[in-house]
Amino acid sequence: MIIDTLPPFRLDLTANVLRRLSTNVVDVLTPDGIYARAFDDGTILEVRGGAADSLEARFVGSRRSPSALVRRMLGTDRDLRPFYRAVRAIPWLAALARRMRGVKPPSYPTLWEAIVNAVVFQQVSLAAASSILGRLIVKLSHPVAHHGLTLFPFPGPSAFIATPAEQLRACGLSASKARTLHELGAAIAGGALDEQALGALPTTEVVERLVSLRGIGAWTASVVALRGLGRLDVFPLGDSGIGRSLPALARGDSTELGDVLTILGEQRGMLYYHVLLGRLEAAGALGKTRRKQSQ
Repeated sequence: MIIDTLPPFRLDLTANVLRRLSTNVVDVLTPDGIYARAFDDGTILEVRGGAADSLEARFVGSRRSPSALVRRMLGTDRDLRPFYRAVRAIPWLAALARRMRGVKPPSYPTLWEAIVNAVVFQQVSLAAASSILGRLIVKLSHPVAHHGLTLFPFPGPSAFIATPAEQLRACGLSASKARTLHELGAAIAGGALDEQALGALPTTEVVERLVSLRGIGAWTASVVALRGLGRLDVFPLGDSGIGRSLPALARGDSTELGDVLTILGEQRGMLYYHVLLGRLEAAGALGKTRRKQSQ
């Protein structure tokens, strides 16, 4: 089906910030520009760029419409004009935003996926966390072959709950993170942590609710709110990777992070995505794709 997008929109950039690295085994971007991922109900989502203001999306293995999911995951209807106006006051960020024009704020399809990603990425490097998460997914998921690709559905709470902590640790997860994911998986599966109820709260209350859970601090709660619930009015403070990247991206601009966040206001979450893209660009990793296996 055709899904309208609010321009500017670029599927490749948006998929890049959703997956973080090309080694992501769940979110796949192919050389011919198709974004694909499998789900644990056996369906496969395919999205490709259409006209300047639309996408072509379909579910393989299901007749249901992919519209709502695509709009959530790829942020197709998010209006970023306030962000583009705000960055005019920050020259280095304005230049970066011009190069990355069309990226939208993506969201994981479930609160659970956002929580797992945020917990795994706590206090470790981007590359290390991606490797750990990849090993966890490969262990707990069942791969799906699709047009020469191997796709791994993201494992749900029950898969984590049923896996002994020592097996999670063998994938590189710390004991405390394994315990956190067991507890949060049980909370979601049992209804104590409900995505709909959480999503109805103002952002400050979302963060407060998440921080009240063991294993979730302010940084993790902000990442979940941003990447899981699409809240652009939060920024994950204390991110060491961003802290190291900002001086290089700013190229000598003396503007402090606090001042940048104040200028961006309720669009501050877009800084997170642009810094990530800037890091990938500097590393030559922006736009790397997953090639299909030989038939």
